[in-house]
Parts: sequence; C-alpha cells; structure tokens
Amino acid sequence: MSTTVAVLGTGIMGSGMAANLIARGFEVQVWNRTRDRTRPLVEAGARAAASPAEAVQGADVVLTVLFDEGVTAHVMEQALPSCSPETVWAQAGTVGVKGTDDLARLAEQHGVRMVDTPVLGTKEPAEQGALVVLTAGEGTALAAARPVLEAFSSREVHVGDEPGRASGLKLACNAWVTTLTAGVAQSMAMARAMGADPRLFLEAISGGALDADYAHLKGEMMLSGEYPVSFPVHGALKDLDLMVASARGHGIASGVLDGVRVQFKAAELSGFRDDDIASVFEAVTPDDDTR
Repeated sequence: MSTTVAVLGTGIMGSGMAANLIARGFEVQVWNRTRDRTRPLVEAGARAAASPAEAVQGADVVLTVLFDEGVTAHVMEQALPSCSPETVWAQAGTVGVKGTDDLARLAEQHGVRMVDTPVLGTKEPAEQGALVVLTAGEGTALAAARPVLEAFSSREVHVGDEPGRASGLKLACNAWVTTLTAGVAQSMAMARAMGADPRLFLEAISGGALDADYAHLKGEMMLSGEYPVSFPVHGALKDLDLMVASARGHGIASGVLDGVRVQFKAAELSGFRDDDIASVFEAVTPDDDTR
C-alpha cells in the first residue's frame, strides 16, 4: 500500500516538493488557498482538496509548506481534527524556533505527532528534488516521515530530537543566504561606482577561497536587472525578522542582520517586494546608475 501525503501549500516551494512526491509514486492530496496553483499537480496525478480538512483525510503524512506561523496555525487548526492518531505532520515552512514550539503544542493538543523539517534551497532545487532537509523530532515519527522527505531532498541534516532545533539551524542558514546576497550587491555596486565593470568582481573571486556559486547566481541576475523569483524579498524580510528576534533573544549581536534587513526593506519599498532577493542590488545602486 502506498503512502498518502497531504501537501498544504503549493507555492514556489510546495509545488516542486509535491511534484517530486507524485513522481516517486506517493498518493498526493493537495490544498492551496489559491486553488488554481494546484492545477499542474492535479494534471500530474494529485488530488485537489477543497479544504485543509479534506486534504488530510486518510493522509499518513501531512506536509505544510506555508508562509509563516500564523498562516500555518490557521490552516492546521482546520486540518488537525481530521487527522488520525497515526498521522505525522512534517512542518517545512520557515517559522522560527518559537513558532515551531507553538505549532508543536497545537499538534499535541490534537494528538498528532509533529516533526520539524525545514528545507534549504529555493525553486529550482525543490523542482529537482535536490533540497537539503533539516530534521528534528521524535525518532519513530521522523522515521515515518523520512521516505516523504527523501522524495524531494538530496540529503538530510539531523539536528536533534526536539522540534525547534532544525528551525533554529534554518534561521542560521538563511542569515548566511541573505547576508551573502546583500554583500554581493554591495560589492558589485561599489565596483561600478569606482569605475570597474561589476562583472569583474565575480571574475576576481572566481575559483578562489572567496568564491561561492550562489554569488555568481545572484550576481548574474543583478547584472541583467531581471529578477525571476526563487526567494522573494517579502519572504526574506519575514525570515530576517525571525532571525533578528532570535539573535537578540539569545544575547547575540544582531548588527549585521539589522543592516541586511534595512537593505531588503529598501528593496521592498522600491517596488521589488515580489521579486527575487537579488533585487536588493537595486537598493544599493544610485537611481541614475546605468548598466
């Protein structure tokens, strides 16, 4: 008998994850607030549900890939009463440590086991089944969810048995992603302002200890001025708020993150809210700059 998976949230990440589950032979039931976003998955073999409660009926694993804690809690308050005691909830959205703790309590209230399973990667890795999944949770529940997680990931980094530990590591990783992207934007803007072709910045770091594939990926987008979305600016700002709060809550200086957040907020206010995070380049480039 095949495993039935309910995927709640089929946006940029959830759609790719669900598509891999379908391709691997899982029975997939999908729900999204905007139902049109489930159509390609239905055409690939999924069943669309009219509500979260309908989506989770008969599901062995429920996978949530929703925007934040508030949305996730609202959706799961509708879904959890329809889950069976054997259902495992794999929570993959970026909600922070406190958010994960709150959701774990919600699951416990309904007698459902929740595991903390945020992922590293964006649109393309999700579609390719090449995400890195960070995991934390009770062993048997995690073992039940693991075949589902393996369908859309290239590897797992296990953080511990306590939900929230994986979400903490996810914030640390996203701190690197946003800081690196803002740093590439800053360096390329400075190179241009001081008379160098900004492409030479990418050439200068290429192949050395300072190099990173991600710098070239985002740098090329900055050079083109085209920002097809893999990780939107408004999503990065939500995560940065979680990062700053977490850092301060643990007595860690947040000055670097504060500065990065200022740059992403400027990008949002400049009209790039729904564009890829590479558009932060526009927030550090003079208005009269030409490529």
